[in-house]
Amino acid sequence: MASVSQAFSLAGRNALVTGAAGGLGRHFARVLAQAGASVILAGRQLEPLEALQGELSQEGWESSVVVFDAQRCASIDALASAMQNLDILVNNAGVARADMALHQSEAQWDEVLDTNLKGLFFIAQAAGRAMHQHRRGGSIINIASIAGIRQGMGLLPYHVSKSGVIQLTKTLALEFARYNVRVNAIAPGSFPTEMNRQFWASDEGKATLQRIPQRRLGRLQELDGPLLLLASDASSYMTGSVVTVDGGHLVSGL
Repeated sequence: MASVSQAFSLAGRNALVTGAAGGLGRHFARVLAQAGASVILAGRQLEPLEALQGELSQEGWESSVVVFDAQRCASIDALASAMQNLDILVNNAGVARADMALHQSEAQWDEVLDTNLKGLFFIAQAAGRAMHQHRRGGSIINIASIAGIRQGMGLLPYHVSKSGVIQLTKTLALEFARYNVRVNAIAPGSFPTEMNRQFWASDEGKATLQRIPQRRLGRLQELDGPLLLLASDASSYMTGSVVTVDGGHLVSGL
């Protein structure tokens, strides 16, 4: 039986993180590299990906860069060529466009759903094929959100997309289990990123914090444990699970 440290080790594993240019994806890539994985940094912007690659290299960690667009299946097909020896996928690329439902445009709807749900599916499909073909199996970790479980104002397409990610995770887990490919999701609550920093500084953001039982935002390092659990052999009997990391937000009282 493997020791606890061995169970969580990613030494010798190959991982791909989408949306690695910033926010949660950048953090996830760093955590996987520090756990011993060779990490493919994937996203739309070359410059921040190369900057992260340089930082990891200086720290002694191995990584490579792939530029792609999660909204375009042709671009995802190109990304698939980097998955031949893939063991771990962190399916993180995502966008949000704030507007009330009466004002949401077709372009906003398409951008969010095409990135967060359609793109996420076809990336997972490509990863599942690669993991099946090399016959080692693997772990797919979809980044959902508590927004896929609860409702909020002004982000309808985002809520719909993240709800879809949760159902997609469970259904892929059912289908991919026969290939020894596990599919789970992390559903973060409120964490500071470049995308939402202004909101948390606003009066509305401060009021939202008061509805979180722990009365604070999450710290990025508080996602490390769930990520390493799902990426490693420590979760070898977990598939179809959605791990919420939200300071108790989902269980807050009415």
